[in-house]
Amino acid sequence: MSGGAPPVALTVAGFDPGSGAGITADLKVFAAHGLFGVSAITALTVQSTQGVRRVEPVAGALLRETLDCLAADVEIAGVKIGMLGSTEVTEALAGFLAASGIPRSRVVLDPVLRSSSGKALLEEAGVRLLREKLLPQVGWVTPNLAELAVLTGLPEPAQPAEIPEAARALARMAAETGRAAAGEAGLHVVVTGGHLDRPDDFLLAANGEERWFPGTRVETSATHGTGCAFSSALLSRVLLGDGPVEAVAGAKAYVRAAMKAAYPIGKGRGPMHHLYALEPKAGEGR
Repeated sequence: MSGGAPPVALTVAGFDPGSGAGITADLKVFAAHGLFGVSAITALTVQSTQGVRRVEPVAGALLRETLDCLAADVEIAGVKIGMLGSTEVTEALAGFLAASGIPRSRVVLDPVLRSSSGKALLEEAGVRLLREKLLPQVGWVTPNLAELAVLTGLPEPAQPAEIPEAARALARMAAETGRAAAGEAGLHVVVTGGHLDRPDDFLLAANGEERWFPGTRVETSATHGTGCAFSSALLSRVLLGDGPVEAVAGAKAYVRAAMKAAYPIGKGRGPMHHLYALEPKAGEGR
C-alpha cells in the first residue's frame, strides 16, 4: 500500500488480557495487513492461555457511545465482530450497524458463542437476537462446526459431507430475516474446519458458488485465537480488494503461517505470531 492513510478497520470484540484472541489479536492482524485498526470492547475477561475464568460484559449504552464516537471521527471501511458477551451489547451493535451506512459486504461476523475451554460467552436470548437482527446486517459469517449447529438449530456436522447443507440453511435463515440493500450481495458463509480430522474450510458464497479449501494440520500448541485471526484476516483481505475466494484463501494462509511462526507463551494453548511475511514461502502454496 502506498500513499495516503490506510483503510480503517474496526473490531468489536472482547478483551483478552493475554493478547492471544479478541481485540488485541485483531489489531495485530490488521497491522500485519497494513490497515489501521480501531476497536470497541464488548466485554472484559479474566483469562490466560489456560482458559477463561470470568466474563464481564460492558453496558450496551457504553458500547454504542464508543461506536458513535469513532464513527463521527474516522471513516470506518469495515467491521469485524467477535465475542459480544450479552444480549444488551448485541442489540446495541445491531442498532449501530443499521444506522452506520457501512456496506454489509464489509462486515464480518465471527459468532463466538463458547470459549475453547467450553465456557458459554452469550446467553440464549443473545443468540436469538444475533440470528434475527445481526445476521441480516453482515456480509460474512465464519462459524466453526459447533457454532454452525447453534445458529441453525441443526445437529453439529459429524463429517464434511454434512457441512454444505448446514451452510445453505444458515444462508436461507439470514435471507428470511432480512433483505440486502439494493445492489448489495447477500451473505457469504465460511465454515471453518479446524476441528475436522483434516482442517478443510468451506465457502458458500452469496452468489451460490461453493468451494472447499483443503488444509493440513499444523502440529503446535499455539492455537489460541485462530478463529479471531481468521475472521480479522478475512476482513483485511476484503478491504484490500480480494474477491470471496481469494479472501478466504488468503485468510487461511495467514492463520497457518502465524501458527507455524509461533513461539512458546504461557502454560496452555498459546498465541500465534503475527509478525511475518504475508506471502507463503516457496513450495508451501496456499
